[in-house]
Amino acid sequence: MLVGLVGKPSCGKSTFFKAATLAEVEIANYPFTTIKPNHAVGYVRVPCADKFFKVQCNPRFGYCVNHTRFVPIDMMDVAGLVPGAHLGHGMGNQFLDDLRQADVLIHVVDVSGSGNEKGEPVQPLSYNPENDVRFLETELNMWFVGLLKKGWERFSRQIVQEKKEVHKALAVQLSGLGVSEELVKAAIQKLYLNPEKPHEWTEKQLFDLATMLRASSKPTLIACNKIDVPGSEKNYDLLKKLFPNYLFIPCSAEAEVALREAARSGIISYVSGSGEFTILHSEKLSEKQKKALTFIKDTILNPFGMTGVQDVLDKAVFDFLGYIAIFPGGINKLADSDGRVLPDCFLLPKGSTALDFAYRIHTDLGKKFIRAIDVKTKRTVGKEHVLQHCDVVEIVANK
Repeated sequence: MLVGLVGKPSCGKSTFFKAATLAEVEIANYPFTTIKPNHAVGYVRVPCADKFFKVQCNPRFGYCVNHTRFVPIDMMDVAGLVPGAHLGHGMGNQFLDDLRQADVLIHVVDVSGSGNEKGEPVQPLSYNPENDVRFLETELNMWFVGLLKKGWERFSRQIVQEKKEVHKALAVQLSGLGVSEELVKAAIQKLYLNPEKPHEWTEKQLFDLATMLRASSKPTLIACNKIDVPGSEKNYDLLKKLFPNYLFIPCSAEAEVALREAARSGIISYVSGSGEFTILHSEKLSEKQKKALTFIKDTILNPFGMTGVQDVLDKAVFDFLGYIAIFPGGINKLADSDGRVLPDCFLLPKGSTALDFAYRIHTDLGKKFIRAIDVKTKRTVGKEHVLQHCDVVEIVANK
């Protein structure tokens, strides 16, 4: 699973990336600070199974705080996109190509309107962030349209001549974008396209097909960054009214970076996604730092309940992609051979079975699968048993 960050230059995208990962990335208030995509590990929150068993887990990857498990995910920060990106403007073709493998997109929008369409600094609230929502949707759609229409006439006639199933052929053609046979088949049915005569599909039908495949294979939610700038909340409310089909989440990436850096330094106690922090060593804080923390508390945490960064990640993975978290464990022993309790937590697509989980752990477990055990209920289940979020499962296999 890969979470991609997109947006125009200087919208705070690299700051959001650092806030989510604490990766050392170049952050500056000028266009195209990021040229090559940055990869790093972010985390999503899961209720840890250790609470059910009244034990303390010892994660191999990620970490656990007060029975909340932070499970690692792969994140990518793509260079800023500008209008006309699909035509190659601002190195757009390269940047769009970087998004091919992303499973879900987080569009970081400067909701304060502090940068124009090119990402150049302007007076706060002087630029309408509505333009950013529309432009990115257009660029992504036109990118898909261009890829779908490339060589379409020859491709579609070949399908007819060779009597291939169009949804299968298209899925192969677009596999690099994460488009599956199921997505193509569903889109063709929903648009009432004739699968027997793809060479007769109109320009509009191809456009509608491309945009539908883009929306389903690259679901996008919007992080309304810089919500702490005075007046930004009005823009946030307006965006929700203008685009009722989008999910907008208010956030302040800069505040999240400040809190996480302070926590890492031991100055405060703070857990990402929390609505509060505790100062541990006030004597180490300068007056400037104290004012900054007060500002974060009064303008972000109190009115919004959190900085929003963690909420964006959680919703991207669990709500948009529909993933579930599964813990491997034994009915008689929750620890591994090194004594670590519930050391692992896997993220799987919703609808995954016990057999899918076995293969995810190790190919041999899948091949030699006998049965599985729901450790919480101590119930034996078969390979087709559909798993639920936060299940603890033991796989029994032949040796």
